[in-house]
Amino acid sequence: MKAHDGMYIGGEWRPATGADTIAVVNPVDEQVIAHVPAGTAADVDAAVRAARAALPGWSATPPAERAALIGALRDVLVARKDEIAETVTAELGSPLPFSQMVHAGVPIAVAGSYAELAASYDFEAKIGNSTVLLEPVGVVGAITPWNYPLHQIVAKVAPALAAGCTVVLKPAEDTPLVAQLFAEAAHEAGVPAGVFNLVTGLGPVAGQALAEHEGVDLVSFTGSTAVGKQIGATAGAAIKPVALELGGKSANVILPSADLAKAVNVGVANVMSNSGQTCSAWTRMLVHADRYDEAVELAAAAAAKYGERIGPVVNAKQQARVRGYIEKGVAEGARVVVGGPESPYEKGYFITPTVFADVRPDMTIAQEEIFGPVLSILKYADEDEALAIANGTVYGLAGAVWAGDEAEAVAFARRMDTGQVDINGGRFNPQAPFGGYKQSGVGRELGPHGLGEYLQTKSLQF
Repeated sequence: MKAHDGMYIGGEWRPATGADTIAVVNPVDEQVIAHVPAGTAADVDAAVRAARAALPGWSATPPAERAALIGALRDVLVARKDEIAETVTAELGSPLPFSQMVHAGVPIAVAGSYAELAASYDFEAKIGNSTVLLEPVGVVGAITPWNYPLHQIVAKVAPALAAGCTVVLKPAEDTPLVAQLFAEAAHEAGVPAGVFNLVTGLGPVAGQALAEHEGVDLVSFTGSTAVGKQIGATAGAAIKPVALELGGKSANVILPSADLAKAVNVGVANVMSNSGQTCSAWTRMLVHADRYDEAVELAAAAAAKYGERIGPVVNAKQQARVRGYIEKGVAEGARVVVGGPESPYEKGYFITPTVFADVRPDMTIAQEEIFGPVLSILKYADEDEALAIANGTVYGLAGAVWAGDEAEAVAFARRMDTGQVDINGGRFNPQAPFGGYKQSGVGRELGPHGLGEYLQTKSLQF
């Protein structure tokens, strides 16, 4: 795979200040496919300085011009869609059709939505004798994860640019190649020098330097709750705002009146998507006691079909982590109905799609985020117990409710402590706000709410 040996700073590729590199490994065959530079605090400082220098000009650029540029960036991503998909497949291990449809297709849709929104968004309003201005927050430090690498980049960079902010991006070290491709696309689209900057590197080095830098006005982070807490504490010490999209343990609540076969099949597909590496995955399936055995049977049959259809998890550490959770589930008394901790292949970071039955709400596998193709099925006696189970974790990122009557499902969803709920298999909406309650995060991504994260408010009294 093609890789740059420098950082994209101030509109050009510059040599890294250090000699260390990061190996990019294909999770399918465990082969090193490229090396990228391991950025230092000096690289981060240079990128932040470039972003600060570009801020006055970019923030003063009319919204219509910012919108046109985001539209041009979207067009470049469309032209390079196949290359994007192939790159994500190589460094994440995602099957190519999924990379084409999701890893390339969704970021294009999101970029397009912000091109439209930036052109129509009202950055100024009258309230009584005041004019209220929504202004860019400044330089954004964006730290993105590996599970949906380009989507997470676009979901931060596009609204930040639409708001008039400049950006320094530190992508996940496992998937830096698609981030470099995005930098090329931004350059090709004509993003002014310094408005977007890229520093590859390790989280504890480059990521920490970015979060701590006094020249960064807002930190936007997507990743684990543990790291999110650290970033929140760092930013809090500097009275600096953060946007945090963190972990999840989402409940898929199947009410007795639901179409059970559809709810179970869609629920299993949701968990197996992206090899289970989705923060919003519905990893807890809640089924009424009267239909529980039937649901377990359906889920086992559905999951067994995914054995050869999903890719590996991202690396050896993640593979060991997921296996450890499966073993913990067995040790705590859950019943494996399909799958298990054994890898299906001799090489590659694969996990066998796994379904647990007889899962209690207090079990580790029902409380902690596993981030692999593992589904826990829990039993409830009535709606009050289902709600208590659904709300009974520290997370609140997403969820689903199924019922024969839409109003019944909506009534239940309104009582769930979570940021987004799909009703009877509702479709993804790139303009709907996405983000969590409780320890699933602070702030929202996508659509007008996502744009609002990068704005600050000023009022003028007349």
